[in-house]
Amino acid sequence: MRIDVWSDVVCPWCYIGKRRLEEALATSGDEATVVWHSFQLDPSSTNDDPRDLATRLGEKYGRGREWGLQANAQVTEVAAEDGLEYHLEKAKPANTVDAHRVLHLARELAESGEVPADTQGRLKERLLKAYFTDGLPVGDHATLTDLATEVGLPAERVREVLAGTTYTDEVAADQAQALAYGANGVPFFVIDEKYGVSGAQPVEVFQEALRRANADRKPVTLITAPGATDGDAACGPDGCPI
Repeated sequence: MRIDVWSDVVCPWCYIGKRRLEEALATSGDEATVVWHSFQLDPSSTNDDPRDLATRLGEKYGRGREWGLQANAQVTEVAAEDGLEYHLEKAKPANTVDAHRVLHLARELAESGEVPADTQGRLKERLLKAYFTDGLPVGDHATLTDLATEVGLPAERVREVLAGTTYTDEVAADQAQALAYGANGVPFFVIDEKYGVSGAQPVEVFQEALRRANADRKPVTLITAPGATDGDAACGPDGCPI
């Protein structure tokens, strides 16, 4: 089973949705390859914004800092129910395009066998924890290099990517694909290119999507004549029985 996920590393519901998907997979016993795709919530954001997160949220939605503080408290409480520890008062502003580019590097190196297959997923987890729990600046190149090498990416390759524009087109293509699917927000999950889940839905919703995907992947029931076998009157790689 393949699960494609569009999310941002500074999206609080994306981290919650990741945990709920993981719980659904653990309880169902399904094995899945999870591929993480880029989606920037705010491509215009900067790494040097002096405002705290509550102020930025309040001004963005025109409701003031107190509203931003309440919104942060509410999502922190929800996250705790899923075993996540948020410290949004420490969250640093970040433009996430470079984090997404490094995630693309991790995916490429994993697919080529240069790093373990789960490296992209471990980097995604580390970036989310860095932002929401540790209060680290995930738009900063030195921080990104440290986090990427922590999960096993070669430091020199990370620095090369961050020094240029490699994977910028891939980040944009991911965002375009999400919009083509009809996803105007994240997290957004697509299971086996057929079933979509929008938002950090309850675990039961993910379980139902997994169940449906599994049902679709079951082999067809063969109906044969009495006494016949599956290979009768059929051609295979070794030829055609007569």
